[in-house]
Amino acid sequence: MTACKDSAQSTVSGWDEIRAAQKLKTETFRNLHIRGNPIVLFNAWDAGSAQAIAAGGAKAIATSSWSVAAANGFVDGERIPLDLVMSNLRRIVNAVEVPVTVDLESGYGDAPDAVAVTMRMAIEVGATGCNLEDSFPANGKLREPCDQADRISCARQMADEANVRFFINARTDVFFQRPAVHPDNTMLEEAIERARLYAEAGADGLFVPGLADIHLIRRLAEGSRLPINVMVVGESPSVSILAQNGVARVSYGPRPYLLVMKALEEAARAAI
Repeated sequence: MTACKDSAQSTVSGWDEIRAAQKLKTETFRNLHIRGNPIVLFNAWDAGSAQAIAAGGAKAIATSSWSVAAANGFVDGERIPLDLVMSNLRRIVNAVEVPVTVDLESGYGDAPDAVAVTMRMAIEVGATGCNLEDSFPANGKLREPCDQADRISCARQMADEANVRFFINARTDVFFQRPAVHPDNTMLEEAIERARLYAEAGADGLFVPGLADIHLIRRLAEGSRLPINVMVVGESPSVSILAQNGVARVSYGPRPYLLVMKALEEAARAAI
């Protein structure tokens, strides 16, 4: 009986140490979001890629849902099962010492409480933050701002109850709605309004994929109380230019995965 009690106490102590380490990483990750001196996230998709990126000097690891799905034979848009997302996340968290933020797409559920359950799973696995989209995975259409704010608020409440300052990076797909049209002031104003609502709901950052116009990026950074996350694509300004215009976080999305797969394909072609 004594041995069982000692074992239980050891387990509790070990869990406390793990949670304390997670809290420290969460604070570290939060403090890396500095306007004008952005954290750069070269997105990973599995434990091996995360270790390679960390070895390259990364201060944190971020997953890309597109890359995670592709690496496991799925297409993006919550087609990859959530349990596989979480098991993959667990392996990544256990493989590196730096903070890990996970791309949860639209939260694997429409209802606010469903999003909260998904986020609780990520916290229990050891993540320090997540991306949460405001579009429907089935068709890419935007959710109503107030509906998305409710989802963020419920997720925030759950994270606070877990006593972890989990970093919710609220992604808005405003700039994906009219891809054939150059982003304009109307889209910028909508993004700023969504940023206001999401901040009030408890979001910690604003992710704006699809926005590459440096003038609009600067105005968004000035108009949002949330630190801005920009994704690098072919026509994007350099990281230094983004920094000069107030960006606090730069990510690469599926680009690292595509680069690695292209190199692998070329190496295979040369060998075969």
